[in-house]
Order: sequence, then structure tokens, then C-alpha cells
Amino acid sequence: MSYIKITKRFQDLSLEQLYQILHLRNEVFIVEQNCAFQDIDHIDQQCHHFMLYGDGKLIAYARIVPAGVLYEEASIGRIITHLSVRGTGVGIKMMDMILSDVEELLGLQPLRIGAQLWAQKFYEKFGFVKSSEIYDEDGIDHIKMIRKL
Repeated sequence: MSYIKITKRFQDLSLEQLYQILHLRNEVFIVEQNCAFQDIDHIDQQCHHFMLYGDGKLIAYARIVPAGVLYEEASIGRIITHLSVRGTGVGIKMMDMILSDVEELLGLQPLRIGAQLWAQKFYEKFGFVKSSEIYDEDGIDHIKMIRKL
């Protein structure tokens, strides 16, 4: 499968890209995880949006949040892969690309994430370390993690 990576500020997204992003986020976070929560949170407008396409379809997404919006540090959130590509290594490729984008867009700086607990080992592969106790967010166990310089 060949991949196309696109990263854009919110105001530069096409309507089709925005629709694809919201569709994937809804499919994974709300339907697949059976979690009723307010995904549209007025933070998207302040972010860069990482999109990874495979064979013309949006297969992975994350938003890059500048420092001071959610946390003191910059952060990466809404990190998802489509069910059809999980277990294929796409998540690793995606994280490498996102970390490169973060450095290019925001400079080298610490990053904080709110990770679902089950994904802790995945994020540790990229230098993130646990920085909080387990907490419940929308019925799913989460932890805060930080990646320092």
C-alpha cells in the first residue's frame, strides 16, 4: 500500500477532508469504542491536522495541538487508525511522521498526551513516559504521558 501524508491547519482543510476526519473520529471513538462523548470541542480550529491516506482512503489521523491550548506543553490528540489497517505497522509509521511534523511545525519541545491505558506500551516506544495515575475519561481508563527533550 502506498501512503500519502497531508498535514494542514484547520482553516486550510477542504470540506471533504474535514468530513473524512470527523467520519473517522466518529467511527472509531464513538461507534467502535461505544463511547458517547463530545468529539467536537472547539479545539480543532487551533490545531494542525495530520492525515494519512492509503489507496485514496483516510486510514490514520491525529491533531497536533500547540502548547497552551490543552496543556502547558504541545500535544498530540485524537490519534487513530482505521480498523482495516491495525496490526499492519501503520500506527508506527504514522507516529514517526507525526513526531517529525511536530518538530517541523512547532520546534523541538516536550509533548504531552492523554493516552488510553491499553496503548501505553505503544507510546513508550516513541519516548513517552507515564506522568499521571490512571483516570477515567468517558468510561475508558486513560493516563497522561509526556515525551521530554
